[in-house]
Amino acid sequence: MGKFVASVGKFLCCVQVNQSTVGIKERFGKFEEVLDPGCHCVPWITGNRVAGQLTLRLRQLDVRCETKTKDNVFVTVVASIQYRAMEDKASDAYYKLSNPKTQIQSYVFDVIRAYVPKLELDDAFEQKNEIARAVEDELEKAMLAYGYEIVQTLIVDIEPDDKVKRAMNEINAAARMRVAANEKAEAEKIVQIKRAEGEAEAKYLSGLGIARQRQAIVDGLRDSVLGFSGNVPGTSAKDVMDLVLLTQYFDTMKEIGSTSKSSAVFLPHGPGAVADIASQIRDGCLQASSHQTN
Repeated sequence: MGKFVASVGKFLCCVQVNQSTVGIKERFGKFEEVLDPGCHCVPWITGNRVAGQLTLRLRQLDVRCETKTKDNVFVTVVASIQYRAMEDKASDAYYKLSNPKTQIQSYVFDVIRAYVPKLELDDAFEQKNEIARAVEDELEKAMLAYGYEIVQTLIVDIEPDDKVKRAMNEINAAARMRVAANEKAEAEKIVQIKRAEGEAEAKYLSGLGIARQRQAIVDGLRDSVLGFSGNVPGTSAKDVMDLVLLTQYFDTMKEIGSTSKSSAVFLPHGPGAVADIASQIRDGCLQASSHQTN
């Protein structure tokens, strides 16, 4: 049915131009005008005909270009070119260029292979937008003369060789492990510093406590000596001090013996330690007895 309608339309010199396209009208083989979408009367008897139709829709071309970077790494650059024919230059787009895709691909190859070899691999990844802008600028200047508009150019991907990818991943992994090790070491350092500061503070406070304890003992002994000397006539400070020390010695021995978990008795160091203790205890007892007799 469609073929029949088309045959009838052609017989009646009627031509249909679809939406988003334009028709190229010729007369005896020479370009005459551009036909807008719709129905047009093209009398073939007078030598008029529609040579073809040109789409005005946005088209996309993906180009894969292999090249080498400055540091001798082979990469495949994937570029995406969005373009369309210009309505006011439809005749140029139809007659001047038979294969726009091949022409665009050639310009993309030329720009990428001239730009990327100036960059190292890392810089190429960082300057994708600059590469895309360079390709777009070159394409706009070249394709405008052929009636085509470059809408947008994108560098979709930069693909190094598989071996290079693995090497880059290993480098990144090693760098991250090194950073993690440094962070861990720094954390351990902080912990050790804080622990040392805590121990120093604890020892300082313990020292203050011991000093205060000893000061209190000294003050208590002084008060005891003064009180005993005042209450017992004829006793000297040395006599009272010896008696106090002897009493503390027996109290200490009693406390050690009363502790069930105690397993050691601390004695003065040296071979004559036992005799010294006995002599000190005997002298103390005799001195105490003599004082009581008197």
